Order: sequence, then structure tokens, then C-alpha cells
Amino acid sequence: MDGKPVSCPAAGDEVAPATSVQAQADKTAAPHPPLRAVFMGTPDFAAVILKALLNSPLVQLLAAYTQPDRPAGRGQKLTPPPVKVLAQEHGLPVCQPLNFKSDPDGDAACHELAALQPDVLIVAAYGLILPQRVLDIPRLMPVNVHTSLLPKYRGAAPIQRAIMEGEPVTGVTIMRMEAGLDTGPILIQRAVDIDISDTSATLHDTLSREGADLLLQALERLQAGALPAIAQDDARATHAAKLRKEESALDFSLPPEKLHAQIRGLTPWPGAVMYLQRNGREPLAVHPAPGQFPLTEKMQEACAAALPQAHNRTARILGLADNALLIAWAAGCYAFTSLRPAGKNSMNAAAFANGYLSGSPEAFFTGKP
Repeated sequence: MDGKPVSCPAAGDEVAPATSVQAQADKTAAPHPPLRAVFMGTPDFAAVILKALLNSPLVQLLAAYTQPDRPAGRGQKLTPPPVKVLAQEHGLPVCQPLNFKSDPDGDAACHELAALQPDVLIVAAYGLILPQRVLDIPRLMPVNVHTSLLPKYRGAAPIQRAIMEGEPVTGVTIMRMEAGLDTGPILIQRAVDIDISDTSATLHDTLSREGADLLLQALERLQAGALPAIAQDDARATHAAKLRKEESALDFSLPPEKLHAQIRGLTPWPGAVMYLQRNGREPLAVHPAPGQFPLTEKMQEACAAALPQAHNRTARILGLADNALLIAWAAGCYAFTSLRPAGKNSMNAAAFANGYLSGSPEAFFTGKP
């Protein structure tokens, strides 16, 4: 990265627009003065939102708030979050407070933020709880980009939970923040279809782009003083709890469409897992990628010949069909196209069958070791 890191501005500092794109933007595109904005976000999703703001004449970005650098990778090297990297590339001051709690560190962070005198706080996947005293700082309001159609899927994992629940549609909500967990009034929403092949990764990318575009629409309306807020219906609220590693185990009591949704929602993290049981050997953890669903005609024929299956939580291995590994259990059949044995690289179904199933006619899969 060229140049020296730009630190959080001190009280009273003048803050210039963050990029030459902003400085040279055609002023006729924004009939109102740009909004003085502080951005707060951390991961890749937030970086997509920040990039859109950096290229918009709607805002004058004062600083980017992001979580502290964390150890990452095999070497546990201290690594800056994506928002910090992007902000520094564009000369935008970066602030990385540990928290905003009522202690010396939190008090100092609040004073620094207030000294910037923002019109708006723009928050996207920041990862820190913002107390009411922070939400009260902006002149107009704090806004948040949330990846669901609120009040559904409030919480930390709305993308994953929507897929795992088999939702056909999700979306993005721009809301006015309040101290509750994603309970603030709705400013603007956009629905987004969930494809049968979408994983958490692909849907994340779609929603980040849609979220950036929708946020700019909301800011334009806010700038013009025409952005009404609609209270959420708490009776319709659902919670999207953070994913836990223990949820990785596949559940062979589910119907195939639900199993497919479970694998897609767990991809890429924490990843789905099942266990190969073979003739008294130690169970082998196997991590499957989302497979073929719905089944091809050839797969359906093989499945029909194999069902019913007596053991509800055990999946028999039927063999290869249309280059996929077909399994059957009480609720139906599923076809794996790519599998990764523990400690190995991913491989296609035929390679997995040759390497791990030959000589094991009684092999089957379970959700637990």
C-alpha cells in the first residue's frame, strides 16, 4: 500500500473529501450540499458499501470506523480489515476504537466521533454495539444497511438463515438505527430472489451490490428531506442467530430440499460436514459442497429403485449417477458432485468413490461420528 496510513482525525481538524472522484464530481448531480458522513463497517460486505460512497457526490466522508486489526491465517499475522485497506487507499482517515462503552477508552472514542460533527452515521456490518450516546451524535440520523427484509431475520446471520430456512426471497433494508437489535424504523427496502443454487457467498455478493445501490437512493432522499420512516411490526420479527460450528453436521432426517438448503447456507463457513462409516474403520469427516438438486432423470430412477430407507438419520450410498455420488435416506435422495475428506483437497464424486469407497460395500454416511 503506497503512502502513510491516515489516522483518525483529531477534534477540530478540517476533513477534505476522501477521493479525487468526490472532489471533481459534477456539482449539478447533487442540488443539495453533500452530507457529512462517517462510515462504520469492517468486512468485505462493508467495503463494497464504502466503495460506492467513495464514488458518490452525495456525501463528504469524514472518517471510516472499523474494528481493530486481528490475527489471521496460518501465521496469525496481524491483518487489517477490508474497510481499513480500502479507506487508506483513498486517503480517508481510519478510526479503530475497541468499543464505545462507558470507560476511558469508550468515552474518548465517543468524543472523537462527536467532534467530526457528522450529518449521518452510515453503518454496515461494523461488528461493534453502538450505544444510544453514539446513535445520538449525527445531526440527521444513523442509518444501517441490513441484509434481510426486516422485521424478518434480525441479527448476525440473516443471509445464512434465509437460505437454510428455504426462503425464495430475501432483500436489503436501509433502516434508521436505534439501540435495539435491528429494531429501528424502515427507510427503504428492496427484495432479492434467492436462487436454488445460491450459497451464503454468492448471495452475500449480490446483496452487497444491491445494498450499496439502495443506500445511495436513501441518502439522496434524505438529502432532499424526503425519507419517511416506517416502524417495524415486531409481531412479524424473526431472529437470525450467529452460526455456530456445531450446526455444520448434516441432518439426514430432513427432506432433500431442506438438506440442500442446509449445505448452501453453511457454504463457505462453517461448511457442512458428514461422516463416512466403513466396515469398522474410524469415521471419516467429509465436507460436501452443494450438490445436484433437483436430481436428473437418471438420478431419480436410481433413487426410486432404492427407497424406502429404514434408518431415518443414516444415508446409504447408492453409487455414481450422472457424475455425482447418489445417497438415499428415509426422506429421499441427494447427489454430491464435490466432496472434501478431512485433511485433503476437494475432489469430484468419481475420485472420491475410487479413493474412499472401493472395497467398502457397507459404507454409509451419518451426521455425527
